[in-house]
Amino acid sequence: MSRELLTANHAAAMAAVLAGRANRAARGFGSGIYPITPQSESIELLCQLPIEKGHVVRVESEHSAMAVCTGFAWGGARTFTASSANGLAYMIENVYVAAFSRLPVVMMAVNRTLGPPWNIWADHGDTLMLRDTGWIQFYCEDNQEVFDTVLLAFRLAEDHRVLLPVLVCLDAFVLSHTMMLIDLPEQEAVDAFLPLLQLPHRLTDRPRVVGGLDCPHEVEVHRRQLVEAMARVPAVYAEVQQAFATRFGRRPDDALVAYRLDDAELVLVSMGTTAATARQAVDEARARGVRAGSVRVRMFRPLPLGPLAALLGPARRVAVIDRDISPGLGGVLWGELRGGLGADRLVQGYVVGLGGGDIRPQHLGRILDDLASRERAGEPALVEVGA
Repeated sequence: MSRELLTANHAAAMAAVLAGRANRAARGFGSGIYPITPQSESIELLCQLPIEKGHVVRVESEHSAMAVCTGFAWGGARTFTASSANGLAYMIENVYVAAFSRLPVVMMAVNRTLGPPWNIWADHGDTLMLRDTGWIQFYCEDNQEVFDTVLLAFRLAEDHRVLLPVLVCLDAFVLSHTMMLIDLPEQEAVDAFLPLLQLPHRLTDRPRVVGGLDCPHEVEVHRRQLVEAMARVPAVYAEVQQAFATRFGRRPDDALVAYRLDDAELVLVSMGTTAATARQAVDEARARGVRAGSVRVRMFRPLPLGPLAALLGPARRVAVIDRDISPGLGGVLWGELRGGLGADRLVQGYVVGLGGGDIRPQHLGRILDDLASRERAGEPALVEVGA
């Protein structure tokens, strides 16, 4: 084990390189790449580092980048790429292809505001627009978690009970360009953690048709299989967590990460780096005698709705904090949670930090004050934080 000072972009690339090398005795590694701010650093490093039995293909667009990844995956190679914002929108056709073809592609996505007008700062709307594509989605809080999640994503995606692509999400600039000390395992440890990829439906010299026409009943069967695979993710993820802890000495966080919930009356629910600020806001509220707590949603797909409702326990007032907005609805996370947390709970949506505005403890403190004053939930509240 070594320790290096890395940005989250570089941490993701290092994890992909170690994972790619770990498949050298099987079908190797493949990647299609195209740059976009703020993820370009990641693929630049990926191009520089040697991967035995590996190929990194520089293409002319994000659509082609994901097409190359699906091609490598069909051939049985371990596969990785990275993108952001409008790049994700451009590749979306092939994002669906990867999931519907049950290909275990891993992609790092730097959360950035979709344009125009153009903006390069953090917003979760870009990856949340992919929520119906059949990809597992993780949202990371720090650089170590980015590295760990990319690495474990290969084992999760490639498990024959799952065989779904994984999206590892991180906030633009808050993580992508911020440096932290990262624990990096030796290649031998990664080799032991990641089994060789044996894709059961990979293409061989035996002729097969892929991407053909599905009749209605066949579509029903395929979608049911996709739903069943997604339903198996939580149990398989728990196994991956344990295997990761056994091998590397640290256990990746659960799908939901609770903080000071035991007697909480007011709860902040958030994703990504906002969760760290939420914990500070909770501590400050507790110092004032307010019984506050927080939950970080680490895994957004599959959405752990039932476990979240159980985790909230006696809390009856919940603020769902979104760094995104769906015009005509409100925040996406709030929209998905509001109907499943219990009819006896006041679940209020708050949209904050759009376009990369700096979310500070005082902003979340104001949200706690507003939540405490409410008799019933209202329309989602847009909290302006400025630059």
